Amino acid sequence: MQLLKEFYLEDKCSYLQGKNQQMFYQLIDQCDKEHCQELIERGFRRFGKMFFRPVCHDCTECQTVKIDVENYHFSKSAKRVLKKGSDIQTYIQKPTLTQEHLNLFDAYHRYMHQKKGWDFQETSAMHYYQSFVDGSQEFGYEILYFFEERLIGVDLVDILQNGISSIYFYYDPEYSAYSLGRLSLYNQIIYAKERKKRWIYLGYYVQECPSLSYKASYQPLYTLQGRPEIDQPYIYL
Repeated sequence: MQLLKEFYLEDKCSYLQGKNQQMFYQLIDQCDKEHCQELIERGFRRFGKMFFRPVCHDCTECQTVKIDVENYHFSKSAKRVLKKGSDIQTYIQKPTLTQEHLNLFDAYHRYMHQKKGWDFQETSAMHYYQSFVDGSQEFGYEILYFFEERLIGVDLVDILQNGISSIYFYYDPEYSAYSLGRLSLYNQIIYAKERKKRWIYLGYYVQECPSLSYKASYQPLYTLQGRPEIDQPYIYL
């Protein structure tokens, strides 16, 4: 494992209008599973070889949260989503890059641009590879969702020693009736329960951001206190 670079960037906030964000980045080559979990527990996210977390001086709206898998119980609504999605096939494997992936990724983001006003720019093979394939090491995986041999969803996760870190999920808008976002998270919880993993690391909860505020509905949910450094203990309440 080698720390190649670390730096700070300030840009327009990804989650709240009218705000800027300050992010801290670490570029790590050959990161091992144990160190990845230590970073994730302390509020970092991983895209490729890049680990990052917000360090905004005047804002703490980004709250790192994780689901308590052991004590999570599926609601009637969740069971309906799982039943409705029972004819969808899933396969787990190391992350890959195909034209089918790129087409689906762009279709999802065009849909979110129209629905929620997300910025949209067609992705490139290099950008996708650097974000979701590179740096996966022995812990990064993709869960592919198929309906009658058609790829309709890709769930990118890190399977760590004590939990699953949700990295990114995108899907075919034509199949939105299946509530694929919820289905993918329920499947993560089932996978974690079966393998005695305690946590689903959900990344950031932002109360005023509709794309992130939904996370509060998954209970029990614990929130990281403060911004502990890698050599400091972490506390979730």
